[in-house]
Amino acid sequence: MFLFIHWNVHPEMLNMNGFPIRYYSLMFCLAFLAGIGILRKIYVQEGLHKDQLNHLVIYMAVGTLLGARLGDCLFYDWSYYRQHIAEIVLPFEIGPGHHLKFTGYQGLASHGGGVGILLAALLYCRRYKLNLLWLLDRLAIVCSIGGFFIRLGNLFNSEILGTPTNVPWAFIFERVDKIPRHPSQLYEAFCYFVIFLVLYRLYGTKRAEKGYLFSMFLVLVFLSRFIIEFWKQNQEIFEHAMLLDMGQLLSIPFILAGLYLQVKVRRRSLIK
Repeated sequence: MFLFIHWNVHPEMLNMNGFPIRYYSLMFCLAFLAGIGILRKIYVQEGLHKDQLNHLVIYMAVGTLLGARLGDCLFYDWSYYRQHIAEIVLPFEIGPGHHLKFTGYQGLASHGGGVGILLAALLYCRRYKLNLLWLLDRLAIVCSIGGFFIRLGNLFNSEILGTPTNVPWAFIFERVDKIPRHPSQLYEAFCYFVIFLVLYRLYGTKRAEKGYLFSMFLVLVFLSRFIIEFWKQNQEIFEHAMLLDMGQLLSIPFILAGLYLQVKVRRRSLIK
């Protein structure tokens, strides 16, 4: 008889008069706090003014939330949001009689968040006259540890479920069904944490060419995401008819961009 892990954690830590505080929100905050702590250490080491870091945090917070929200609405649930445009930007569900129910931003897509971070980094670098690849190298470290916390948040939400399995470490997400599944959230969280350790170690050696850490991040993160998708349940019905799911299709451009950048970085290194 298999001894599976029964997971029945309520996604809400507490509820204050209809205003829920979720574990996912806590993990999201921890992701930002960890990122700020790491970036503060980097900025101090490299002699940059702390005001620039404060402004960067604002750019990254806005870019991440907007990108992740738009990515989920456009790529995963556009059939709904095209008829509820206001709910894309409002953390409320608009019911009959214009009744508002607070839901928070429960739909966030990591690929959209990645695009939002890239655009925010570009605007930040133009504003403060910094090299874009220099910044992306450092943000790669932060984003990898951020992904670790976000996937833990998905675990608490009992979402982004894995495919059915009988492996001994399978999770039964009792708030969803009684089927033992791959804990795909933990698979990704583990990968992102290892990637964080690798990138932080490479940064510490000071031997990586400009753009190398970012290229490594793109390849490692999105390749791991692409592979783990094979052990994930499709998130939307339309994905059942697809050879590769939406997460895999959206990962391919990031992987190719990372490989292209790695080639450019290596060529530049050889020229030197």
